[in-house]
Amino acid sequence: MKKYELIAPCHFGLEAVLKKEIIDLGYEVSRVEDGRVTFLGDEEAVCRANVFLRTAERILIKVGSFRAETFEELFQGTAGLPWEEYIPRDGKFWIKKAGSVKSKLFSPSDIQSVMKKAMVERLKKVYRQEWFAENGESFPVRVFLLKDEVTVGLDTTGESLHKRGYRKMSVQAPIAENLAAALIMLTPWKKHRILVDPFCGSGTFPIEAAMMAANMAPGMNREFSAMTWEHVAGKRVWYDTLEEAREMVDLTVETDIQGFDIDENALAAARENARLAGVDGLIHFQKRDVDMLSHGKKYGFIITNPPYGERLEEADLPSLYTTLGKRFALLDSWSLYMISSYEHVERDMGRKADKNRKIYNGMMKAYYYQYIGPKPPARPKHCG
Repeated sequence: MKKYELIAPCHFGLEAVLKKEIIDLGYEVSRVEDGRVTFLGDEEAVCRANVFLRTAERILIKVGSFRAETFEELFQGTAGLPWEEYIPRDGKFWIKKAGSVKSKLFSPSDIQSVMKKAMVERLKKVYRQEWFAENGESFPVRVFLLKDEVTVGLDTTGESLHKRGYRKMSVQAPIAENLAAALIMLTPWKKHRILVDPFCGSGTFPIEAAMMAANMAPGMNREFSAMTWEHVAGKRVWYDTLEEAREMVDLTVETDIQGFDIDENALAAARENARLAGVDGLIHFQKRDVDMLSHGKKYGFIITNPPYGERLEEADLPSLYTTLGKRFALLDSWSLYMISSYEHVERDMGRKADKNRKIYNGMMKAYYYQYIGPKPPARPKHCG
C-alpha cells in the first residue's frame, strides 16, 4: 500500500489542536509549521483524514518540494515532480491556488502559469502525446512558497473541510465550522457538561458541540475530490471509511447544549442547520437577549463568538460586553470562552481573562479570551 506525505492546512494559531487530532486518528505527524501540519499515511489515511478531522482546512497529498528564486527554477522544479503518478492522461489539472510569503516569486498568476506549463511538458514526455483533452477527473493543485521553498500539494478535498454540508442557511459573518470546532476543543468541555452560546447566530458552536457529543464525523455527509481517484484511494476504502463513521454515531447521548439569539431569522437558520446536521434533537435554541442569560445549574460553559466589527455598530459594543460580564459574574462556577477582535473586551467585561490566545479568523486577527471556572467534583463511579 502506497505511503503518502499528507499536508493539512488549518487556521493560524490552532496547529496544536490539529496535531493532536491527527495523532488521535492514529497517524504520525512529521512536521508542524505556521498554518499547517504534515503527517504520514496510506490511502486509508487520505479518506479518514477528510472524513474525521474537525479542525483542518483540507488534505493535500504532497507531490514534492524544491527551492526556486527564478521562474526558470520554478519551471524545472515543477517539471521534475512525478505528476504521472497522480494525473492520468485524460485528467483535468490546474494550479488552483498559489500563495507566497517572503519569497522572490510572489505573483500568484505568474506562478500558476509557469507551473501549469511545466506540468504539461512533463506529462507530454511521459504519455508521448502533444495535447491533453483534460476531459477526465479533476486534479486541483495547490502550491505555497515560503522563503523561496516551494511546496506542491494535490488537493484531495475540494470544497474546504469547514463546509460540513449542513450550513444551508447563514447569517452575517458566521464563524467557520472548523474554527468553531477547534475553539471548543481548546476548552475542557465534555459531552455531559452544559454548553451555552448566547450569541448563537446560525448555530455553529452548538451544532459542532452536538456533533462531537454524538461522535459524528464532520465529513460523513459530503463529497471529496479524491472520491473518484481510483489509483489514489479506491471506492472500497471510501466506503469502509464512511461505514466506520456511520457506526460510531450515537444520537442517544444526553446533552445540555443551548443556543440563544435575539434574531428570529438567525434562530430559524440555526434550527434548520441543526436539522440538516442530524443533531436537532440534541440542542435547544431559544430567543433570548444576553441580559437574560442565566442557568440553574453549576459548572457550565459559555462558548461564543459575540458580535464585533461588521456585525454590530462600534458604539453598541461596550454595553454588550458589559452586560455579558455582569451576567457571567452571576453564573456561579461557570467558565466562559469567546473569540473577539474587539480591543476592549477585558475592560468592558470588568475582568481580565485567565488566558488569551491570538487566532486568525480568516485574515482578521482575533483573541480567544478564556475565563476558566473551577472543576466540578468527580462524578461517582457506578458499581456493578
